[in-house]
Amino acid sequence: MAEVGPAPEIAFDDFMKVDIRVGRITRAEPFPEARKPAIKLWVDFGPELGEKKSSAQITAHYEPEALVGRQVLAVVNFPPRQIGPVMSEVLVLGVPDDEGQVVLIGPDAPVTPGVRLF
Repeated sequence: MAEVGPAPEIAFDDFMKVDIRVGRITRAEPFPEARKPAIKLWVDFGPELGEKKSSAQITAHYEPEALVGRQVLAVVNFPPRQIGPVMSEVLVLGVPDDEGQVVLIGPDAPVTPGVRLF
């Protein structure tokens, strides 16, 4: 995979505008209507934010049934975006492996859903 250069420097206040929270996947289903292979996700961000929907192109490494219960990081303050028939409410975060396939990011120990990254 091609390396991406560093992004321009930003102020800490700019970083704090991006609301990244921990959520627990409560449901995952195949998304055959998507242009590229994807999985529909329902992610619980705790009582303050509740459950949000998303879709992710993560089929290379994940099966829907194995995702339930997994904790992930997601940007929760982007406006909703229509992805085919799914209204994506959050952006679940990942990084590319050597082949460019998405690997999800999450805490390496259980944490309370809804806590914010800092």
